[in-house]
Amino acid sequence: MKLCLFGLFIFLNLLSYSSSKKHPNLRGLKTDPAVNKKNSDFILHVKKAAEHIKIDGLISEPDWEVAEKAKDFRLVLPVDSGFAKSPSEVVMTYDDKAFYLGITFFDTIPGKRITESFRRDFVFGNNDNVLVFFDTFLDQTNGFSFGASVSGAKWDGTQSNGGTVNLNWDCKWDSKTKQYPDRWVTEMRIPFRSVRFKSGADKWGVNFSRLDLKTNEKSSWAPVPRQFATASLAYAGVLQWDKPLPKSKMMFSVIPYIFGSAAKNFESGTNTTYRKDFGFDAKLGLSTSMNLDLTYNPDFSQAEVDQQVTNLDRFELFFPEKRQFFLENSDLFSNYGFASVTPFFSRRIGLDAPVLAGARLSGKLGDNWRLGLLDMQTEKTDNQLSRNFMVAALQRKMFSRSNIGLILVNKEYMDEPLAQNFNRVAGIDYNLASRNNAWSGKLFYHRSFSPENPRKQFAQGASLIYNTRRIHAGMTQASVGENYDAEAGYVRRNGYNMLNPEFSLLWVPNKKVVSHGIVSTANYYFDPNYNQLDHEISLMYKFEFSSRAIVDAGIKDYYILLSQDFDPTHMNSAVLAKGTDYSYQVGFVDYTSDTRSLFNYAATISAGSFYNGNIASFSGHATYRYQPYLNMTMNFSYTDINLPGSFERARFWLLGPKLDLTLSDKVFFSSFVQYNEQIDNMNINLRFQWRYKPVSDLFIVYTDNYYTGNWSPRNRALVLKLSYWFN
Repeated sequence: MKLCLFGLFIFLNLLSYSSSKKHPNLRGLKTDPAVNKKNSDFILHVKKAAEHIKIDGLISEPDWEVAEKAKDFRLVLPVDSGFAKSPSEVVMTYDDKAFYLGITFFDTIPGKRITESFRRDFVFGNNDNVLVFFDTFLDQTNGFSFGASVSGAKWDGTQSNGGTVNLNWDCKWDSKTKQYPDRWVTEMRIPFRSVRFKSGADKWGVNFSRLDLKTNEKSSWAPVPRQFATASLAYAGVLQWDKPLPKSKMMFSVIPYIFGSAAKNFESGTNTTYRKDFGFDAKLGLSTSMNLDLTYNPDFSQAEVDQQVTNLDRFELFFPEKRQFFLENSDLFSNYGFASVTPFFSRRIGLDAPVLAGARLSGKLGDNWRLGLLDMQTEKTDNQLSRNFMVAALQRKMFSRSNIGLILVNKEYMDEPLAQNFNRVAGIDYNLASRNNAWSGKLFYHRSFSPENPRKQFAQGASLIYNTRRIHAGMTQASVGENYDAEAGYVRRNGYNMLNPEFSLLWVPNKKVVSHGIVSTANYYFDPNYNQLDHEISLMYKFEFSSRAIVDAGIKDYYILLSQDFDPTHMNSAVLAKGTDYSYQVGFVDYTSDTRSLFNYAATISAGSFYNGNIASFSGHATYRYQPYLNMTMNFSYTDINLPGSFERARFWLLGPKLDLTLSDKVFFSSFVQYNEQIDNMNINLRFQWRYKPVSDLFIVYTDNYYTGNWSPRNRALVLKLSYWFN
């Protein structure tokens, strides 16, 4: 299997390389990456503005009148053929400090436009919106995304892995949206210093995407196949500047903040503790493509709370990073290995001990190299020694869109200088991405170094995925040694070999049923001698309707050989014994309603056998919105587990009422209550945010935790944080 995947990697890369060389416009050893791309014929010429552009949502200046228009948007969904029903027009210009977009979206269907709220980084599918994607280095892999909803809410994020958008990244830019009976209009001003690009370049990659929920159409200027997101940089068109972009001046910005808190731990019986302190984040633009980020005494209290889940698993759960400092160019550090076995996971830093300071150098070195250096220092606490986390990553572009990367992760305990107390991981990854995005994959080998475990400290994996309009097929393989230990990473389990085939086949009739088809996946785990440990096989049939409703139904087959004693409920004193094995099946039905409706919902019902007993569960959410000011959501999960013997029957609810109030694009309030019977806890999180200046905020955050049985308090805290962006 490993040799077959490796051979396919070599063949596909040579095929991709040879097809690039056959392009009629390519001559010589060096080629223009803007020409060597899928949509190279879609070119938008941008001229420098002769006059000042005012961001007022009017698009009335003379420069807009003479600007070339990107129009005739192509359909992406529900089918990727033909043109959108509602016309769209985008114009661009620029000056010495910023570039500007004027966007006009016409309506063909009268009525109220659909919007969720004023909140930044809105949910894409719940709003009429425009998104813009910039491939500033023409590598068809990394970029920046900006957008606006019809209410004027902003969207911004960094792009990696060919187009995946990370919305937790924010930068400083301006926009204004106005609505008219027959159209809505957005103007944007984005400073050059807010994005990274190559000095002297005269081309970027670009695409414009529109979601029009009244016609139920997603469209884009440069055509994108329906199986890919419009964010896919492999299908971006070409942005042709009339002059090469100048080298920008050194950029320096600093965000100082002050914060204070009051906290009381009722479980330990201690008095209320008060804390007041200050810190800062700073960004130094060493070039248009390389940044140095610094932080001192960072406070992450404003980060959104994780949504809890009912845990029936034997292994650690994964929750994504949401803290701003770790996000720009985060793929340089976090995109190694697979999600279940990665050498660096930034959430390991600062959750069990405060971060004292940190620095990150990241960006481009020339056309083909990317560099990332990260160093973070945590403080000493009663429970933890002071630790230093260092990550170094180097990436080299290969062929048309593939790359190879090296990473070194070092976690060092600083309070015992004479002791060998460290954990290190070194690794190499090759990431495959074909020119048309149909083939993708990965090949990696990592090794950990710890003084107490000299053997079997390896992790290795390979994957190959083929994706077309109707067919999705893939195979993933991984092997993890018994002593592989990535303390600064995320390793779900050790000592196994894994195979993960997946296949789906869809039909796209473009009627009331937009698409339907079969989806199958399987995960097989074996011990180092290839004796089976576990498997999970899923088979389902899926329907997507023109109303945007989705329904699927299927069955999952499980086999589990327990490697240690385990309580599936996480609530009983009884356990299933190590070495026992279980086969069971669970049937399920999923339904998602039309998200355009003011009231919408999604639900999953499942029932079947579970280890040596039975399980039934019902989960989902229901949402009502009073647009664009109020969103009310009830997340719910009910689980009933009945195991024989000395196990008590486990019935537990997880309820999460969430309220999101957006009074304007500057004032936000959210309330999130999570009642979790499985862990005997009710958490209350209230968060107020006032964005009084661009990327300058006042946060007031209140958290409270109670036992669900007798409602006695566990702990509570009140935090105030004030920040200001000096640029």
